[in-house]
Amino acid sequence: MTSVDAVLLDAALAVILLAGALLLIRIWRGPSMLDRAVGFDVAAALIVAGIGVQAASTRTRYYLSIMLVIAFLGFTSSVGIARFIAVRDRPKLPTTQPKEGP
Repeated sequence: MTSVDAVLLDAALAVILLAGALLLIRIWRGPSMLDRAVGFDVAAALIVAGIGVQAASTRTRYYLSIMLVIAFLGFTSSVGIARFIAVRDRPKLPTTQPKEGP
């Protein structure tokens, strides 16, 4: 591995760690449930990126299947959370009262 590769991988890892720290702040202080859900989806993407940096630095391809599984789990969990929020925030239909009369 050349020195340029090592510097670029270290820079990528630093950016991922900074994004992870900012993400934890967003999850902790998120004003709504949707902000936290998006935060957890981004966390899955950052984990995949971190594993990708590890795979590139060790030059192994065994991590690729792990990355694929984590990306799939992150996607399905974000879809599930979005559906849950959509059902929870659905407006209630007004109930109609039967007319009284002869």
